[in-house]
Amino acid sequence: MAEATVDLNELHFAGDDKVVPFQVEGLDVRGRAVQLGPILNQILGRHDYPAPVARLLAEAIVLTALIGTSLKFEGRFTVQTKGNGPVDLLVADFTSPQNMRAYARFDEDALAVSVKAGRISPPELLGEGVLAFTIDQGRGMQPYQGIVPLDGSSLEEIAGVYFRQSEQIPTKVRLGVAELFDRDESGKPRHNWRAGGVLAQFLPDAPERMRQPDLHGGDGDEREYDLAEDDAWSEASMLVSTVDTDELTDPQVGIERLLYRLFHERGVRIYEPQSVLDRCSCSRDKIKDVLAGFSAEEVEASQDNGEIAVTCEFCSTTYRYPITEIQPAE
Repeated sequence: MAEATVDLNELHFAGDDKVVPFQVEGLDVRGRAVQLGPILNQILGRHDYPAPVARLLAEAIVLTALIGTSLKFEGRFTVQTKGNGPVDLLVADFTSPQNMRAYARFDEDALAVSVKAGRISPPELLGEGVLAFTIDQGRGMQPYQGIVPLDGSSLEEIAGVYFRQSEQIPTKVRLGVAELFDRDESGKPRHNWRAGGVLAQFLPDAPERMRQPDLHGGDGDEREYDLAEDDAWSEASMLVSTVDTDELTDPQVGIERLLYRLFHERGVRIYEPQSVLDRCSCSRDKIKDVLAGFSAEEVEASQDNGEIAVTCEFCSTTYRYPITEIQPAE
C-alpha cells in the first residue's frame, strides 16, 4: 500500500506570532520554530528604538518565545542581559500561556559612537556581562535562574551554552531579524519588522544517548557517550545551521515550509501552534500596591501638582494617582 502524501499548499499554516512545536523522529530531535511580525511592530514601535537596538531586542523576544512556550505550568520565563556595552539591558518576559512583553535600555551617546564606528554586532552592543534565564513558577515557589556570561558570542550561541551546561541538553538555536520596506494600499512607504527562530534539541529515547555525564565536571575520565560522534545530532545541528535570515523572516515561506525544507528527508511532525500576544502584566492596582510601600517623604518627592505619574517601561502606559489616593507606609 502506497504511503499517503500531503500537499503543503493544502495545509493550514500557523502564520505569524505562533510558535510551532516539531519533532524529527529519525534524528531524535524535538524543537520549536516561530515567525514574528505584528507583535514585533507593536513592541518595538511604541518605543521607536534605533534599528541596532530593535534588532537586538527582537532576537531576545524570539528566543524568549521559543523557550517560554515550552512551559508546562502557569508561570513566567524571562531572558535578561546586563552588560557594559551601549545597550546595557535587554529584558524579554513571557507569561504562560501566551503573554509577551519586552524592553531595552541603552545609552544614546555611546550607541551613536558605536554606530558611527560600525560596531553594531550583538557582542559589541551588549559588551561584557551576563545573560540570565529565569523561570518563576509563581507564588510560593522558588524561582530558578541560570546565568551564562556575555563573552563575545551571539545570543543564539549563548543560548546553546546555557542548555548544554545548565540542562545538559544538546541544543542548536538560529535567530534572524529583518526590516521590510514596502508601500501600503495608498502607496505610502511602510516599514515593518520581522523575526524568526528555530530551536532544536537532541532528546533521544535510548538511555545511553541522552546525556554527557562529564558536562558538569563529573569524575573526569568517565565518558559513556561522545555526542560529537553522533551522526543524528551532527546532521540535525548542521541542518539548522544552514537556515539563513531570509528564510526565517520571509512571510511567503512560513514555518511549516521551512521545517519541511530542513527535515523532509527524515520526516518532520508538527504540532498545534501556540500564540504569542503583546500583552503587558502591569495594571493600575499593581503599581498602586508598589506606591503604598513608599514613605511619606518618598510620596512627597515623587508627586507633581498633587499627583504621582508612573509609566510602565514595557508597554509605555502611564498611570496617574492623586496623592490623596496613596496611603504612605508607616
